Amino acid sequence: MANPFFDHPILNSPYDCPQRHWELESDGIACRCIDIEYSEECFFVRHAYFFVANDSYSALKATLKAEIDREAWDTLNSDTSRPFDKPKSGRVAVKFINHLGDEVMKVFRVTA
Repeated sequence: MANPFFDHPILNSPYDCPQRHWELESDGIACRCIDIEYSEECFFVRHAYFFVANDSYSALKATLKAEIDREAWDTLNSDTSRPFDKPKSGRVAVKFINHLGDEVMKVFRVTA
């Protein structure tokens, strides 16, 4: 089956802001990581969430060869973040990683 994402790549200039892009839905994102105390010097994963289809729980257990708390995994295999306190740094960074390993990060300023 043809996949336009791979069969017709969008090529943008490396020197200008991208003019076109593929819009990926949540099924194109493998992981969302959040640094709730972003320092602007480094990104530290404090929350991680995975968007995995099928029976990811069983696959994870088999890969790690360990028992995994099902309820704990369900909180990580989610598109909803757990609540957290307002950051002292005033910044929250969110990094998305797709199934190809491409990353994009957005920093949000948090005010009163």
